[in-house]
Amino acid sequence: MNKEQVVEAIILAKHARQLSWQNIADELEMGCVWVTSACLGMNSMPENVADKLCQLLELPAGSQAALTAYPTKQWQRDVPQDPLVYRLYEVVGVYGDTLKEVIQEQFGDGIMSAIDFSMDVAKQTDPKGDRVVITMNGKFLPYKAW
Repeated sequence: MNKEQVVEAIILAKHARQLSWQNIADELEMGCVWVTSACLGMNSMPENVADKLCQLLELPAGSQAALTAYPTKQWQRDVPQDPLVYRLYEVVGVYGDTLKEVIQEQFGDGIMSAIDFSMDVAKQTDPKGDRVVITMNGKFLPYKAW
């Protein structure tokens, strides 16, 4: 099986068992955002985690190998059409340069790692309308001079 086939099998099994991503992450004893990303093919799973997922969702033979394979992290270069994904794209478009300026002012010339990284999504109840809280935590990597 390839990653795309495994992703489809995971989605079908998740829906058939009426599980949430959080349910799956709890069973795997891993973070919800990371588990979801790995299940959607954007991260490779350690062998023991892939084995637990395969058992939990009764995935087809060959799934574990695809889940542990290193992914090619690529996405569509077109502007996303899904409204939620588009809004995240818009946030980076509007605030990307601002974040770069603030980060470099506080840390120096460098980037935030997307490898040594974690992310969490939380719901904040608000009488004016619930809020989405996205926390990104990445190691600062300074540019080297040589």
